[in-house]
Amino acid sequence: MKALQLSAPKQWEQIEIDEPSPPGPGEALVRIHRVGVCGTDLGGYLGKFPFFSYPRIPGHELGVEVVAVGEGVENVKVGDRCSVEPYINCQKCYSCERGLTNCCESHQTLGVMCDGGLTEKMILPARKLHPANNLSYEQSALVETLAIGCHAIDRAHVTEKDTVLVIGSGPIGLSAIEFARVAGARVIVADLSQTRLDFVTEKMGMTDTIQFDGSEADIEKLEAMTDGRRADVVVDATGNHHSMRRAMEMAAFGGRVVYVGITQQDLQFPHAPFLHRRELTILASRNALTGDFARIIQLIESGVIDTDPWITHHAKFEEVIESFPAWTDPESGVVKAVIHIS
Repeated sequence: MKALQLSAPKQWEQIEIDEPSPPGPGEALVRIHRVGVCGTDLGGYLGKFPFFSYPRIPGHELGVEVVAVGEGVENVKVGDRCSVEPYINCQKCYSCERGLTNCCESHQTLGVMCDGGLTEKMILPARKLHPANNLSYEQSALVETLAIGCHAIDRAHVTEKDTVLVIGSGPIGLSAIEFARVAGARVIVADLSQTRLDFVTEKMGMTDTIQFDGSEADIEKLEAMTDGRRADVVVDATGNHHSMRRAMEMAAFGGRVVYVGITQQDLQFPHAPFLHRRELTILASRNALTGDFARIIQLIESGVIDTDPWITHHAKFEEVIESFPAWTDPESGVVKAVIHIS
């Protein structure tokens, strides 16, 4: 059975792996149809993503079809089209006991800490499959990306009274934008790239955007748009430690700062003038919760979330090794690439 493996950073190999065994109790055998490519995969390819280990078969944004189910499986049936919740949790640790399955103490994300879906078929815990029979396989593969933004916005308890500044308009930033809008908030989008800001304006109807340049002018522009108040909620989706350090400067007094991007660098910031004086709340946001997936599937089905603008690039399985390096270039215009397995 064919698969694509990163043997080391920037080193793809097409390999052959064994066919999966029949599913056991609580398991399902799925056929992979679509694999979405996100910043995690790009970072894994470049050797820059925390937690990524090698050799690894990537792929965690998956649109799949159920081929067989094991004993006791009732949530899905053969033939179901599903989105995959790729966060494998132990169900036993203190986090899992409290329902915090996204930060299980033994957490394994498919395609990052364990092999993922860049292959033909795989065995998964059936509890990680979410039926999406009214969605295309491409839409099913987008659900996980949307779930990241959904969880980040939920972490900040965003309401219609809030002004939300989303810094970074890559896929994770776009997902945060979607759910800030669903919550009824005013959304301002900031990015270094005017091309990305043009995308959110043209494709997502965003009217409030700021092209950041890293200077004090960034804050001045934000204050001009908020009557000097700055943002009630700042979501940093960049993964850049310089941006993440400055994020709290963008927050209003009593504001909330959500770090959904990931950096391996230390974050340093002055305590007194920002964190203490403004009594800010700093929140980390990791992965998503199980309930987010069913919610997102329903929002796509009902048309509240339009996925059409998201997918900008496609590749067949056989084209990935040649196409992938270009997707790491911000000037390539990639918002979301999708790999067709079958």
